[in-house]
Amino acid sequence: MAVKLFSYGPIYLAGNAGFAGLVANSFFRRVLNVTQGRFTSSLPMAEFFISSYIVIAGDLNCPTCTLIRGALVGVVGGGIYPILLALPVNAGLAARYNSAPMPEKGNMIRFWTNVSKPIVQKMYVVLLLQGLFGTYLSSKQFDIYLKMLKITDSDSEQLHG
Repeated sequence: MAVKLFSYGPIYLAGNAGFAGLVANSFFRRVLNVTQGRFTSSLPMAEFFISSYIVIAGDLNCPTCTLIRGALVGVVGGGIYPILLALPVNAGLAARYNSAPMPEKGNMIRFWTNVSKPIVQKMYVVLLLQGLFGTYLSSKQFDIYLKMLKITDSDSEQLHG
């Protein structure tokens, strides 16, 4: 069980990130009344499988650092980043097809903040779950890492002793 979690855990986290991106993409498409480009706007969400899988691998020597990194990868890489990526993709489609009124030059940040706020509120559960799963995954990876170190130490003692 532990070896499978160590091997496939980052893939599950990355899959959840891709799913979160598709959900955020759907919310932005509804808010901005975008009906064209369904495949085009969903395509960047496939990138999460690669980026989340790469980010979670790394140095495991510090238990606190490992847990914090796992939580951050879960929340940022698996929740916030998909939301932030879905925003410009759908904003560009909305501007291209004139499906929603675009902001004036002085109100852009306020406009996009107001558009994004209800979507982020709907995604809180996803952010929480991604953070918890990232923390859990990193703690299990750290436990496996410690077991591997103990096995390596005992093997080297048997060779030298």
